[in-house]
Amino acid sequence: MEFRRIIEKRKSVRSFSGKPVARDTLDYILSAGSLAPTSRNRRPCTFHLIEDKETLWKLSCAKQAGAAFAADAAAAVVVAADSEKADTWIEDSSIALTYMMLAAEEQELGCCWVQLHLRFSADGRDAEANAREILGLPQNFRIVGFLALGYRKEEE
Repeated sequence: MEFRRIIEKRKSVRSFSGKPVARDTLDYILSAGSLAPTSRNRRPCTFHLIEDKETLWKLSCAKQAGAAFAADAAAAVVVAADSEKADTWIEDSSIALTYMMLAAEEQELGCCWVQLHLRFSADGRDAEANAREILGLPQNFRIVGFLALGYRKEEE
């Protein structure tokens, strides 16, 4: 697919079919994230592929609203950036998430960016802290958000 067509066609998808996504397709999307540029090439981002339904459900509850659909995704990619490695962790993570969104569209997958940075759960806890706890990451790893991935429900 031509790049212009990819960016014109891409839209956020919040309703997934439940059909699993092939591992090579997920690897392709992860590789797109790893190819994203970072400030001064510091590469602070780590990519955490989640396919386990229980973990997807936990992530969908990490913030109060706007993430419930992630529980029905086939997978999610959490981008966590080491804030001690680069003070540009927000920008670097955002670019990686965008690259993965475009790669997902190229692979004819639906996806939606779930914002965690500066968001809170229903009980007032920081959504980033919730995600770090779910993934077992240290405090210095910051999470702008994650990408919920799967086949669009209407294609089933």
